[in-house]
Amino acid sequence: MTTTKSKTLKLDYFGSIKAFFNLMKPRVMSLVIFTCAVGLLIAPAKISFVDAIFSLVAVALGSGAAGALNMWYESDLDSLMSRTCLRPIPTGKLTKNQALTFGIFSSLVSVIVLYIFSNLIAATILAITILFYVFVYTIWLKRKTPQNIVIGGAAGALPPIIGWAIATNGVSLEPIILFLIIFIWTPSHFWALSLYKTDDYKKAKIPMLPITSGIKTTKFNIFIYSIILFPTSVSPYFFNFSGLFYLASATILSGYYILISYKLLKEKSSTGEKKMASKLFGYSILYLFMIFVFVLIDKIV
Repeated sequence: MTTTKSKTLKLDYFGSIKAFFNLMKPRVMSLVIFTCAVGLLIAPAKISFVDAIFSLVAVALGSGAAGALNMWYESDLDSLMSRTCLRPIPTGKLTKNQALTFGIFSSLVSVIVLYIFSNLIAATILAITILFYVFVYTIWLKRKTPQNIVIGGAAGALPPIIGWAIATNGVSLEPIILFLIIFIWTPSHFWALSLYKTDDYKKAKIPMLPITSGIKTTKFNIFIYSIILFPTSVSPYFFNFSGLFYLASATILSGYYILISYKLLKEKSSTGEKKMASKLFGYSILYLFMIFVFVLIDKIV
């Protein structure tokens, strides 16, 4: 009896840890850590290994805190969408109050730890990132305008600037270029998702572009953003921020991005549109990851 009870307690304990971890949007958090780490590693100034690790952990915690606060505020929407209905709050694994408390506490800790192990500028940018994601994107824009992801995407684009600031105690052109790459990439990435998850967004009454302006307009906007992304992504070479290796790699990656976006634009059938949108969404994740990998490799080489 005692053994069974202890096993149940252990399961509840590990289940709670897993629930809080999922509350932090680990997939988003991993991309935040990676782009921040690239900004840190390519910066001209270097910091100690210990400071770097604790700084990245602080940024990860800040990202997770923003995700937790996002889930706290959007728990009603999450329960309506197939993509999000298994999140911790809709499934009853955590309460809204637990998510709110965890999000606020983690936000404060992340900013304080980053200030201790890096500097005031990096900590301030992290605080702005969290506040922007929660108040501007989640609370203000998400339910009100189809431009939610265009403006709100700024929060997800700031991590490389934070990484650079951790190392240099400042901001310069190089991390701003990396910011712009993510900022321009974000709309096409999320609009592709909204194309094959349109029913979810309709059910939750979120004004994503396919719902407010139609499928055709959304596909056209994706194509336009893919074209704008091309010069933005290759710009590090022309600002003497990277070499020919990066230029060639970014050109191939961006060219294929445009090709998939064009195929999506020309697709006529509903099934084909969803299939191509899903393909573009998957490729967009790989694209951003590889762009930052090649930035890092180019600097090392």
